[in-house]
Amino acid sequence: MKKSLLTLFVTTTFLFSCSDNKVTEQNADESAQGSELASSQEIAPLWLEEVEGKQALSKVNEWNKTTLDKLMSDKRYEQYKKDALDIVNATDKIAYGNYYNGYVYNYWQSADQVRGVLRRTSLEEYESDNTNWETVFDLDKLAEEAGKNWVYKGLTCHDTLHDMCMVFLSDGGKDATEAREWSHKTKSFVEDGFYIPEAKSDISWFDKDTLLVGTDWGQGSLTESGYPYIAKLLKRGQSLNEAKEIFRGEPTDVSAGAFLMEIDDTNKVLMAYRSTSFFSREYFWLKDDNTRQKLPIPEKSNPAGIFKGQLLISLKDNWQPEGLSETFTNGSLMSFDLNEWMASNKVTNAKVVFEPSAKQTLSRSSITKSKVLLTISENVVGNVFAYDYDGNWTSTKLALPESGTVAVRSANDDTDIVFINQESFVSPDTLFKVDLESNSISVAKSSPNRFDSADLVVEQFQATSKDGVKVPYFVIRKKDIPYDGSNPTLLYAYGGFQVSLTPSYSGVRGKLWLEQGGVYVLANIRGGGEFGPKWHQAGLKTNRQVIYNDMISVAESLIEKKITSARRLGIMGGSNGGLLMGVMYNQRPDLWNAVVCQVPLLDMLRYHKLLAGASWVGEYGSPDIPEERAFLETISPLHNIDENAEYPPIFFVTSTKDDRVHPAHARKMAYALEKIGHKFEYYENIDGGHSASANLEEVAKRSALEFTFLSQQLID
Repeated sequence: MKKSLLTLFVTTTFLFSCSDNKVTEQNADESAQGSELASSQEIAPLWLEEVEGKQALSKVNEWNKTTLDKLMSDKRYEQYKKDALDIVNATDKIAYGNYYNGYVYNYWQSADQVRGVLRRTSLEEYESDNTNWETVFDLDKLAEEAGKNWVYKGLTCHDTLHDMCMVFLSDGGKDATEAREWSHKTKSFVEDGFYIPEAKSDISWFDKDTLLVGTDWGQGSLTESGYPYIAKLLKRGQSLNEAKEIFRGEPTDVSAGAFLMEIDDTNKVLMAYRSTSFFSREYFWLKDDNTRQKLPIPEKSNPAGIFKGQLLISLKDNWQPEGLSETFTNGSLMSFDLNEWMASNKVTNAKVVFEPSAKQTLSRSSITKSKVLLTISENVVGNVFAYDYDGNWTSTKLALPESGTVAVRSANDDTDIVFINQESFVSPDTLFKVDLESNSISVAKSSPNRFDSADLVVEQFQATSKDGVKVPYFVIRKKDIPYDGSNPTLLYAYGGFQVSLTPSYSGVRGKLWLEQGGVYVLANIRGGGEFGPKWHQAGLKTNRQVIYNDMISVAESLIEKKITSARRLGIMGGSNGGLLMGVMYNQRPDLWNAVVCQVPLLDMLRYHKLLAGASWVGEYGSPDIPEERAFLETISPLHNIDENAEYPPIFFVTSTKDDRVHPAHARKMAYALEKIGHKFEYYENIDGGHSASANLEEVAKRSALEFTFLSQQLID
């Protein structure tokens, strides 16, 4: 399987793990900075930033006990947890897999396999009703034997020798992983095989005896964001100290590294990248003569793979290649001849693959043996198109059902067998097997209903934001609800990093909320990617208030339609969506009666100094730049608490092992609210990472806690 999709870009999964000692040193270094440190310390002490500090965890345990005693004593909690467990542990859920080298590989977690097993089966067997699986990797057994609290974080296998893999294992769900060489053939770790200690490593195969590695090489080898910026070739049998450096970025980059790009079965190109910000990257061809040739594309764009000699480029900005008259527009997918560029260092005869309309966005591109699949969303409803190249690009729409969200779950350039999933708010997942060679589509797997949706309807409305922009949102409700403002309603949104929120089926949400008579609302506010890069870029940095105005406009629209009222309206969001929750809590406390704030950012004047925070300056702006800091001061939830305001109840959910968004954000906000006597609930899971749950048992518990809180506030 050739590596055609270049996924080595900066994402929110990048992390920076700091120890208690580093926090202490950081605080000492910052003591002379004046207003920033004083402002934060006045509100909440910095010892809350000591991830596993004794004083911090003592406070966390105190808050946890108060909240758990209250929520778990509610008679609904146990039923909610049971229902959630039944759903997440269901044996008839779809076993999603990746198909390569004649096998479908699936990672499976259940009540009996809590940590999970990697298993495989033949394509024919996969499509049968009672699939027989061969276990390849049993993490429950391996973790018990090693005495480790491992959580599976994926693997990368050699392109042609598929049994040779590097498996990534996390301590308790952190983003940081250790990487160990694993053999599918022997079903064991390789004796004296490759091993990379715990870090936020970037690892891929160069050949069967060599890895491309970016990792923590020692002091000074990580960027200010905490990611590698030095790439090396590590040969079998070498120690990390013996690895050969092939590329170096800058400490001020978000990250930098190297990867192998394969033109065909025999021609490979060694490439490197520098992420100069979260959204800006430079790419280089590393030549055999130790020189480099820069890929002449906009920094807010990225390669999307190679197909029939054409290098695909996903644009996040307008681009007019030097010497050409044509301008390629933001949000488009275009291509040019890679070999020609390598020979001349010029882009000629560039071509448009896909150019979106105002309501369209390219969600994903996937390369197969004979086609390029584009998942295209129009007004938040998706379709998949198969593209081919023969001097010009042509396309055919796949004959999938015309509703809901579609996602390519498995595709690689060694085969034309593809798996595509489809779902909606009220229709459970259906997994289609698509054979692009024979142009056939069949149902491979389907999931049964997890809740009663017979009397549910789905509607799409638009709210008008403060600047006149129309903001779409979905409403899922029972057919016969009264329009008198009495309906318990949960509004969910994210609004950042070009993440698109699309219709999805959630058995837990349906069972614990919709079946109880609740209304669910999904808002497609700016900052997301539902309508392409421009929809995201509209809310960057000091323009971010438009995102919050969008959220407010959706809430006001729901109340105006009398679907709900402030008394019955709650909101939920996580990570960047947790920041959204904090801002809404501050700016419009009159609109909500419940706020579920999951793994949030809340201290926006110190976020860039905590874990992966420095990598997000391109999204939020920098507290070290006066103009951007001035704006951040107006939205930072921690710094905008009004002692005299009447705030709605808020529930903070976070994880001690979250090494992406520091748990101190939630801790500080809770501390500040406690100090002035405002109500809040708090639950910090010791394991779980950024998902706040390391296994399915914890997923069910967290969901039960959240919906018990929402029921108390919005239904009672």
